[in-house]
Amino acid sequence: MRTSSRGKIGSAIAIHLENVSKSFGDFPAVRNLSMEVNRGEIIGFLGLNGAGKTTTIKMLLSLLRPSSGSIHMLGSKVDAGNYKLWERVGYLEEATFYPELTVTENLDIARRMHLLSDRNSIARVIQQLDLGAHQDKQAKRLSLGNKQRLGLAKAMLHNPEVLILDEPINGLDPASVVEIRELLLDLSRNRGVTILISSHLLEELSKLVDRIGIMHRGQLIQDMKMNQLEQSLQKSLMLDGRNRGALMRILTEQGYSYAEAADGRLVLAEGSAIAQPEKLAELLVRTGQPPTHLSVVTEDLEGYFLRMIRTAGRKQA
Repeated sequence: MRTSSRGKIGSAIAIHLENVSKSFGDFPAVRNLSMEVNRGEIIGFLGLNGAGKTTTIKMLLSLLRPSSGSIHMLGSKVDAGNYKLWERVGYLEEATFYPELTVTENLDIARRMHLLSDRNSIARVIQQLDLGAHQDKQAKRLSLGNKQRLGLAKAMLHNPEVLILDEPINGLDPASVVEIRELLLDLSRNRGVTILISSHLLEELSKLVDRIGIMHRGQLIQDMKMNQLEQSLQKSLMLDGRNRGALMRILTEQGYSYAEAADGRLVLAEGSAIAQPEKLAELLVRTGQPPTHLSVVTEDLEGYFLRMIRTAGRKQA
């Protein structure tokens, strides 16, 4: 994902939004959104509830028409009547199914809706999503996790080139989450499928995506590769001891700045303390206050996300 520039949409670009806005009355749900997603990338699309993620996804799927701007996928303009395009796009917004029909029957209806003559496509996705033990079970009797698997199976039935997934791992147990992660990585790395994922499970996204985009109040406030993100994560030194008052006094006397964490431990964000924690430990031992806890902690994706949201909120206020 990267900020788009004007010019011809190249074949390497799977998704292209340019100055896309969507308003509902006087409310601007999405404002001047421009981005490009390369073929084969896995993109994490993040934001608080109401940030504009779902509205953007609905526009990508032509379920909503932009108020302004343009959207292209796989070189074609996104339009509800562009049937050739939807033959190449799969999506999971919410796991929908016919509750009285079995898994196999639901997938067969989806196969016919996609005009697929290959009945083996059903067996393929049942195997990919590990639904074999449930293929003859009514959809209404599936667990929440297996309902999600059925939704993913429907999205993947026609071997799409682009997958747009809204909360695809919602309700899955930890082992299933790993299986779905490996499946999506295989689709991206070995089959060149472009995948856009909106999810609140940020820790899991960090193990999966190539890039992240953060939406806030309808705007794209961050767009970054994961290797760039790692360099942007804040580090801090967590410190504790038997006499916290004495620790504070020593730190102040030695010119260290600190804050108190919710659990009472001391947090130092200075580069010198983080780069050479052993020197601080040596100082504390020498002054009779050996630390009971001293560790350098790196911010995770959730922490970074919340920090970006707070910063954007102050700028937009």
